[in-house]
Parts: sequence; C-alpha cells; structure tokens
Amino acid sequence: METPIEFAEIEAPDDHARSAAIALHGNLIKPAGSLGRLEDLGVWIAACQGQSPPRPFSRPRVVVFAGDHGIAAKGVSAYPAEVTAQLLGTMLTGGAAINVLAAAAGASVRVVDMAVDTETSAMRAVSEFKVRRGSGSIDVEDALTGDEVLAAVRAGMRIADAEVDGGADLLVAGDLGIGNSTPASVLVAALTGSEPVAVVGRGSGIDDTTWMRKASAVRDALRRARTVLADPIALLRTATGADIAAMAGFLAQAAVRRTPVVLDGLVVTAAALVAEELAPGARRWWVAGQLTGEPAHALALEHLDLGALLDLDVRLGEGTGAVAALPLLAMAARVMAEMATHDQSGVSGPLVPAPAP
Repeated sequence: METPIEFAEIEAPDDHARSAAIALHGNLIKPAGSLGRLEDLGVWIAACQGQSPPRPFSRPRVVVFAGDHGIAAKGVSAYPAEVTAQLLGTMLTGGAAINVLAAAAGASVRVVDMAVDTETSAMRAVSEFKVRRGSGSIDVEDALTGDEVLAAVRAGMRIADAEVDGGADLLVAGDLGIGNSTPASVLVAALTGSEPVAVVGRGSGIDDTTWMRKASAVRDALRRARTVLADPIALLRTATGADIAAMAGFLAQAAVRRTPVVLDGLVVTAAALVAEELAPGARRWWVAGQLTGEPAHALALEHLDLGALLDLDVRLGEGTGAVAALPLLAMAARVMAEMATHDQSGVSGPLVPAPAP
C-alpha cells in the first residue's frame, strides 16, 4: 500500500482582513447590514484573500469529477449506467448544462475521468488520473482497494494544486456519475448519525419502487460504513468511489492552499464532510452555493454549519448549483471595491452609530 496521506494544517482565513472588511462595510453609503448576506459574503471573501477590499475573482474554475458506481446495477437510479460516459462526452464538446452555466458566470470547466466505465479514445485526454472503471457495489463490497483510494485522494490533491498554481482564485467541484447519490447518502448518514430513510431522496427523479431499492442499498452499505467510521480514508474506500474520494482530496487541498471553494449539491457536500475529517478546519474556506431538495444535502450542510446562498432546488450536479451562485460572489466583492464611502461621496452617515455586529 502507498504511503498514508497527511494534509498540512489548515490556516484560518485572515482575521485582520475580516475586521477591515467589516469596518469598510460600516463606512459605505448604506445602512449597516442593509445588504444582508451579501455583506457577510464579501467579508468572507476578504478574509480568504487576506485583503480588504477584496479583489474581484479573475479565474473561477470548475472541476467535474466523473465516475461510475457498481451500486447502479442494483437499480437505484432512473437512468442506465452508460449515461455517465455519454454525458461526459457531451461535457467535453461543450453541450452540457455546466458548460452553459459556467460560461454565463465567467468560469471555465475542467473534466476529470476518475472511474467512468469506458475506455474510449475520446476520453483519454481527461483520464490522466483514472483509478479504475466503476467501483465495487458498496452494499456488499468495498468500493475501492486500499491503494486505489489513496491514489484517488492524492489525485484530487494534485488537481487542486495544479489549478491553484495555474491561477485559479475560486474553485467549484462538480460531480458526474449515475448512482453517485447513493454513496453520497451513505456518507451523510454515517457522519451525521442519521438513518437511511432520513437521507434517501429522489435523486434523478426515481419512483417509489426505485426509492425502496435505493433505501435498501443505503441501509446495507451503511452497516459496512459504520465499522470504519473513525478512519476517513477507510470510509472512502468502503463506501464511495474514486470520483468522490478525489473530490474529498481536492476540497481539503484547496483549503491547504488558502483558496475559496463554492460547494454544489449532495455529492460534493458529502465529499466535503470527509474532507473536513481529513483536514479539520477546511470548511472555513468553503461556502455553500445552494440548497437542493435532497434531504441528505440539508443534513450535510447543517453538520458543516454552512448556510446556502441559493435555494433553487438545482439537483443536476455537475457543479451547476454552485456556478449559479457565482454572480453573488462577484457582486459581494465588487460592492466593497467600487461602492463609495461616506467620506468619498459627501453623503451623511447615520445620526446614531450602528451597534457592533
């Protein structure tokens, strides 16, 4: 087995920049707190960047981690497993939802094949880190071997490093894989102490019969996952797949590199739960872009103590819900950088100073 993985200690976002950003908001020509959560978001961005006012993001980057899952063969999804490879092909030609939404939000997209069950030549350009085709069926067997899970987590770390070194100043993790909400639900149930019926949602639009199959699969996988709950790497090996394991490494390493991340839906947030176990404090570098209708997603966000920016019930994955929130981050940063202060504008301040936050 490869050398065990250790993450560098996570530094907190900059407190001095946070304090300066709060003070700046108090001097802008508006009542204190009148921009609500946009103000909180701007303060968070300033703290992550270590400067106030924060600079507008110049290179938002979406990384989509793709992989198939053995549990899909148990009938837990509304779609057949071959759709993963088909959607990946469409993503590479620019026709997927994430391509359209990212372009509208000023972000670029990278796709990484971690475990798609195909070896077509068209996919080779994105298969540098591929660990295997598919994964074990987690209701009865481990998703990955010990070496495979370490390779996947390490790949996620390398991808985060490469993106930051390449100039990315804001990251979004996306997911692609038929059946991937089943292992994600197992992770959430295991790490929040929830029962299967509390975490199993409708995913891709499943009917009642499929929901019952999915609940049974989550129940059986959860029994296995709970035996390794104290070891995050073993939990990834037992209950996820190479795509989710890589996402966990990516999210943790982004925090090590002091780079903010916008989380998407259930699958990414489930990976974030494990990333926080791997690198405690990483969550301070993340913001939740959205809330979906998946019950496990709400449980995961509550566990991470993250409130969602949007509530549009975007359940597609791919990073789409997170990308929809990117304009809010741009606005939050630009307000602080471009809005006039009372001194600059000559606009009078309040008669009575606002109470301290």
